[in-house]
Amino acid sequence: METFVDVLNSLLPVAYLAAVLAYGLAFFRQNKVARRIKTALLDAAIGFHLLYLVLRTVAFDHPPITTVFEIMSIVAFSIAGAYRLIEQFTRVKNTGFFILTMSLFFQTLSTLLIQHLYHVSPILRSVLLGIHVTNAMLGLSAFAISAVYGLLYLLQYHNLKRARFGLVYERLPNLESLEKMTMTSVVAGFFLLTLAIGFGAIWLSHSFTDVPYFDPKLVGTVLIWLIYGAGIVAKTTFSWQGRRMMVLSIFGFLISFLSMTIVNMYSNTFHKFH
Repeated sequence: METFVDVLNSLLPVAYLAAVLAYGLAFFRQNKVARRIKTALLDAAIGFHLLYLVLRTVAFDHPPITTVFEIMSIVAFSIAGAYRLIEQFTRVKNTGFFILTMSLFFQTLSTLLIQHLYHVSPILRSVLLGIHVTNAMLGLSAFAISAVYGLLYLLQYHNLKRARFGLVYERLPNLESLEKMTMTSVVAGFFLLTLAIGFGAIWLSHSFTDVPYFDPKLVGTVLIWLIYGAGIVAKTTFSWQGRRMMVLSIFGFLISFLSMTIVNMYSNTFHKFH
């Protein structure tokens, strides 16, 4: 089974690359073949990825949440799955290239740097931990999508301000739609991160007698939660909108990304179980 897991791991960047290229050709070239097959290619990549995650869990007897590169694979899957749902419900299919490039990036890093891990701490089999990590990764994925929509909003804003009505301007959603999609992603991510913090707190109290509340990862997670929470309050109470919210969504995701990578790789904390 491990050989099959390795084969799937190697094929995943190829599958995402095929989807990204199809969405790119459909957006920039209006290629008819790409427009017909892009969603099917994305569905195939998501299906292969789900199979990979399940088989990896079975093969190594633990969910793929023990290293930063295992988590990157889950983030890639979550972003692709979240985008697929957005596409399904909004019927907006011309932003896939910009979103799925992140899945390709994260999965490529994971494929290149992931290692087999046979022995892990028993606490990694906790149901509460699984719920905590799942919600955290889904929340991070929602923030990543909001950041991309925020960048697209700023691009459209500057195109409009400078009267540059070119190909990108014509094929992207309008400013109102991009802002709505950004805020929907931010609110969804904030809700999921709130659940992650709640389940994480319960899990910590059951798994550790002396909880290091000033652990860098804990502090980083709370900081992310506060940043997005403040943005939502500013939006609803002080009528923040437009560029301010887009900049906040981008800044918040950068902090989230740094928390997921740099803190995990260089900080020796209880979040590292091996």
